[in-house]
Amino acid sequence: MTRENIRTPDGGTLELFSTGAELASAGSGVVIVPPSMVTAADYTRFAQKLSAALGRPVHTFNRRGRGSSSPQPEDYTLDVDIRDLQTVMKHTSSTDVFGHSFGGAVALHAARTLPVERLAVYDPAVSVNHSVKADWTAEYERAAAAGDDDRALAVLQRGLEAGGAFSSRMPLSMLTLANKLTAGTSEGKQQREMMRTGVREIKAIIAADMPAEPFLALPLETLIVVGEKSPAYFGIACGQIHDVLSGSSYTILPGYGHDGVIKAPDKLIKELADFYAG
Repeated sequence: MTRENIRTPDGGTLELFSTGAELASAGSGVVIVPPSMVTAADYTRFAQKLSAALGRPVHTFNRRGRGSSSPQPEDYTLDVDIRDLQTVMKHTSSTDVFGHSFGGAVALHAARTLPVERLAVYDPAVSVNHSVKADWTAEYERAAAAGDDDRALAVLQRGLEAGGAFSSRMPLSMLTLANKLTAGTSEGKQQREMMRTGVREIKAIIAADMPAEPFLALPLETLIVVGEKSPAYFGIACGQIHDVLSGSSYTILPGYGHDGVIKAPDKLIKELADFYAG
């Protein structure tokens, strides 16, 4: 795997990781757009397995506010991530894109205008006809303003159903206590570092809400994957997009939830490799 910092047209920096760069002559690479609350490092195993199965390069980058990439601008909107994806695609000469969760929302909106040939998404956190709700953000902001990061993170986790159905039903006091106990772990530290950028991104998704029809501009070859155990709101938006996209494929990954991509199961890797192979 290689690492480099690339410049964006607005003078920013994106930290880019490329797996299988020596395979560039085999065809277009696949660019992975990661979600909120994570870094590109969380996708190393997935990128390695997909590159090996496909025989082509796979590129993952830290979106703004992560690693050595530039911070999110104060006037951040979804357009920032769309322009950054365009920069990565151009730099790597890639035309295929994969997006997970928030990264899936970026990919779906971006592929309406960027030269994406094959698009695959897993549990995209896209809002279609108000499918994504975030009435919890006011409570989050009160906790964050009071300096109670443990509670603020608990509100975020429960609002996103990040830990599955069980944690979404867990009393806020118990989630807050769990966050206090894990604050010193690497995962706990990362969650705290990412939560403010994550909430901005949720707000950007809601601001970009639209009906399903504009997604008719997506590539003919679009693959939508939803985890069997993922929160229901992912499937609601995906079903609406699939209904208007006559050429799209919609599949459910059995036995896996929202973190299915990070676990990189062979079934998902094979399905993606077959899709990108055309």
